[in-house]
Amino acid sequence: MNNKLLGAAIAAFAIAAPAVALAQSAPAVLIVDIDRVGAECNACKVAGGQFQAMVQQAQARAQTLRTQLQAAGAPLQTAINALNGKAPDAALQARITAFQTQENNANTELTNSQQRLQSIQANINRQILEKLGPITEAILKARGASIVMARNSTLANADSVDVSADVLAQINAQLPSISVTPMPQAAAAPGTAAPTPAPAPAPAPATPRKTR
Repeated sequence: MNNKLLGAAIAAFAIAAPAVALAQSAPAVLIVDIDRVGAECNACKVAGGQFQAMVQQAQARAQTLRTQLQAAGAPLQTAINALNGKAPDAALQARITAFQTQENNANTELTNSQQRLQSIQANINRQILEKLGPITEAILKARGASIVMARNSTLANADSVDVSADVLAQINAQLPSISVTPMPQAAAAPGTAAPTPAPAPAPAPATPRKTR
């Protein structure tokens, strides 16, 4: 009788043991490929296309301003050089002042444009991260893990701990669209900046040198 009980106990342990092993084998660390999520999520792709169009428009505007300044500055520099050190008359001085105003306005416009693009990019990232945090936390709890790390912060990892596909599916479900607008004032915190700054438009040429 005792042998039968012992055999039954061994059989029961043999059935229960795999379940215990599976529970203990849950990975402590999960990995998410943030770059993949940002590049492949449906709303991210739409927002990325809209943002890239804005960057191209800003670059085209910068080129237009540069061309205008060069067109206005070249003959003005020629007139200044022709003075051979003499002071410009009232008409030439007015042209110099007008050019300096034009240049200052162009530089201000380009600076504002760059800051706006950076704010838009920061706002896009903010909207993604606001969803990404709760999603990864829920997956962490469901998998019984201790921590979720970005894939690019690891030297190597097994595919079995990569939950990027799960995160991507949840992002698509919970973030149907992204606002491609500057960062709201209430959400803008000190030090907030986009991970990848928007390309800066080319600076305008220097003011023609005034000969004294």
